[in-house]
Amino acid sequence: MPRFAANLSMLFTEHPFLERFGRAREAGFEAAEFLFPYDYDIDAIARELERHRLTQVLFNLPAGNFAAGDRGLANDPRRVDEFRAGVHEALRIAGLFGTEKLNCLVGMRLADVPEEVQEATLIDNLRYAADAAAAAGVRQVTEPLNAFDAPGYFLTTPDAGFAIVEKAAHPNLTLEYDIYHAQRMAGNLAATIAARIDQIGHVQIADSPARHEPGTGEINYPFVLQVLDDAGYGGWVSLEYRPKEDTESSLEWLREMGYWPARDA
Repeated sequence: MPRFAANLSMLFTEHPFLERFGRAREAGFEAAEFLFPYDYDIDAIARELERHRLTQVLFNLPAGNFAAGDRGLANDPRRVDEFRAGVHEALRIAGLFGTEKLNCLVGMRLADVPEEVQEATLIDNLRYAADAAAAAGVRQVTEPLNAFDAPGYFLTTPDAGFAIVEKAAHPNLTLEYDIYHAQRMAGNLAATIAARIDQIGHVQIADSPARHEPGTGEINYPFVLQVLDDAGYGGWVSLEYRPKEDTESSLEWLREMGYWPARDA
């Protein structure tokens, strides 16, 4: 049976960020993740996690200036020092939260840097991050993003992501397999999960194509989640979707599909 975590950058956005931890616990979650902690009061987040007895599953390494279009900087040879300083800042915060995993968004494709230089820089940076994370008892993952939502991103398909993980060849580096992004670009979800489960370090879900909750799009989630179980995936499955209406009503799929008990049970 999957273990579900709430992505608090996507869910419970009806409430201020620090209130979302309590809302997640009240809704029935035992674990949470979010995109970035860096613009918030770190100590306050740690207090909310402890207060509500939530496992902090994952957050992203610093990824540059999102408002300016950055989606990571690990492929940029001019920003290696910035990337590596960000790794250590993320690990410092992960230690305060008890975070299990850190995700690396790799960056946008750079028109003025040769592709092979970007790839070599990315691999070196991922190895550096995976080494540092291993020393801190944290697992490192990296993530492809689909080209519709993130045009120009350096890794847009699961195959490209798996190829980078294989080239990096680090025992503490695996792929964050976001089923929504994977469906938008490649499909073939069940076969990929079965064949690549040893390289999948984290799973996120949303339905396709609108990125709402399961049951609102084209993905057969009972089937796909059973494939994950059958493959032996034991990690958290994080709900990284935009509720079609409000968060509370968007969680009904968990009951309708039999993952959570009915309200009157």
